[in-house]
Amino acid sequence: MDKAWETVQQKSRVNTKLSVGGHPEIANLSQMSDGVPLIQLLEIIGDTSLGRYNKVSRMRIQKVENVNKCLEFIRSRGVNLTNIGAEDIVDENLKLILGMIWTLILRFTIADINEEGLSAKEGLLLWCQRKTAPYHEVNVRDFTYSWADGLAFCALIHRHRPDLLDFDSLDKTDRHRNTQLAFDVASEHLNIPKLLDVEDVCDITKPDERSIMTYVAQYFHAFSELGKVDTAGRRIAKFAEVMESVWSMENDYERRVKALLQAIDNKMAEWESSTFRGDYADAKRQSIEFVNYKTSLKRTWVAEKRDIDTLLGNIQTKLKTYDLLPYHPPRGLTLEDLDHFWTGLLAAEEKRYRLINAKIRDIKEKLRQDFAKQANDFQAKVNAISHELTLLDGDLDRQLTHVRQLNARLGPLADTLERIQALDDQCVEANIEENDYTIYSADDLSFDFGLLEQATQKKSAFISNQIVSRNMTNLTPGQLEEFESTFRHFDNNQMNSLSSSDFNAALASLGIMYEDEDFAGVFAKCAQGGTEVSFEQFINFMVGVTEDRTSADQVRESFRIVAADKPYVTELDLKQSMMPPAVVGYLQSTMPRHDSADGYNYQEYLDSVFSH
Repeated sequence: MDKAWETVQQKSRVNTKLSVGGHPEIANLSQMSDGVPLIQLLEIIGDTSLGRYNKVSRMRIQKVENVNKCLEFIRSRGVNLTNIGAEDIVDENLKLILGMIWTLILRFTIADINEEGLSAKEGLLLWCQRKTAPYHEVNVRDFTYSWADGLAFCALIHRHRPDLLDFDSLDKTDRHRNTQLAFDVASEHLNIPKLLDVEDVCDITKPDERSIMTYVAQYFHAFSELGKVDTAGRRIAKFAEVMESVWSMENDYERRVKALLQAIDNKMAEWESSTFRGDYADAKRQSIEFVNYKTSLKRTWVAEKRDIDTLLGNIQTKLKTYDLLPYHPPRGLTLEDLDHFWTGLLAAEEKRYRLINAKIRDIKEKLRQDFAKQANDFQAKVNAISHELTLLDGDLDRQLTHVRQLNARLGPLADTLERIQALDDQCVEANIEENDYTIYSADDLSFDFGLLEQATQKKSAFISNQIVSRNMTNLTPGQLEEFESTFRHFDNNQMNSLSSSDFNAALASLGIMYEDEDFAGVFAKCAQGGTEVSFEQFINFMVGVTEDRTSADQVRESFRIVAADKPYVTELDLKQSMMPPAVVGYLQSTMPRHDSADGYNYQEYLDSVFSH
């Protein structure tokens, strides 16, 4: 290589480095002789300070001191300088200066290139070959001819920064333009100084290997830095992802703890403010709601609490994995705070459970007492009315008045019985099977009250009938007795009245029979347009019939005809006379049996009812 050209190249490289550090450029390499530019160069490429030195060195000894400081630093970095001393530099030995500068470039720019343990040159070449392998037009075999068309430079740039140039659109035959493009792009966008001219690469037979290596090394370092930036970016991105994930987990933890604490607080407040109406249905409803809470909502909370515990553990594990500071939940949202709330919930549950059970027990006890008091009072009143009913005596009109007064007292008792039945229903609903406060059940009281109603009704009817009978002076006592017993027998509904069919049967039993078409008119007249015949109406009817038609002799003659002149009458005789079955049954129940035959002594029966 031409020494003058090499001198220019080395000066250009030195000035490039000096300009990076903000130092003045040198006009020629002889200015390195005072040691000041050399110290500045070493501080830049060595990335360290060489300490104090003679910045203005006019005397030779000062220059030698500066250069010796440089040589000591170079040797401390493991660079072996042979046959070169401080005086050689101070005396401006250009050949040795050029050799030293190349050695520095090789050490600080190329020597640290390491690719699979190869030497600096071989490592750099391997790096270039790998990076340009996808480009078929590029074949890097050395640091001379392989770069003459500029495509290798363009390929390196496109491989790492495809946004800076379009390799496919290059004119592969225009090596000057391709080389110039690569130099321009590298200088403008990659901060790689133009250490070479296009002519240094394209217009000489064999480009300088050292110059190409030095320039290509700039690409290696630039893209290595870019790779470092990319790696750093990826690391930061991963760190940010981890931090975002942890933040999301922490936010989720705090949100869920807040929600659970709020839900627990709301439930405890609800229990604290709840009241009881005092009836079993309301207490039982609240008991069922509490059981449902225990089997549904509470279990959801238990699962959520465990998930929250696990989530916090996962957060701490993840932070520890990436050597990050542990997470400390905000005050009020720690696991200790949650456990404290949970302990309060358990205490509130126990209090709620005991309160509901105590309320149910109190309500049941009150139901027993209320039912017993009502039942005992009711039975006492029933017994009192029944007793007064049995003691009735004396004037019939006063007795009837008294009975009606007793009957009036039955209405309020019926209302009381309804209340007792309602209380009994509540006892059944509350599963109350025993009651030590009373021996009476609602069924017992209803049965006794029904008997009292019937007894009062019968007593009233009996007295009323007696008053009617007493006023019937045109009837004999025997007739009244017969008519009254007949009426009572056919009064099937115990209402002191006879329906149309009952009235017809009663008349038949007394030997009074009508054709169907005639009976309807008779009944309507007797009932005075009503649907039932009262006792008084029946007696009045019988008085009229007796006065107009019936006599003892007529009845005796009728029985003699039915008995076919026998002293007794049989069941068959009665049935053959076309009497209604009810009349036949009535006569069989009232006539005495005949001693000598299987029949009834109608003569004795008639003697007992007629006065003659």
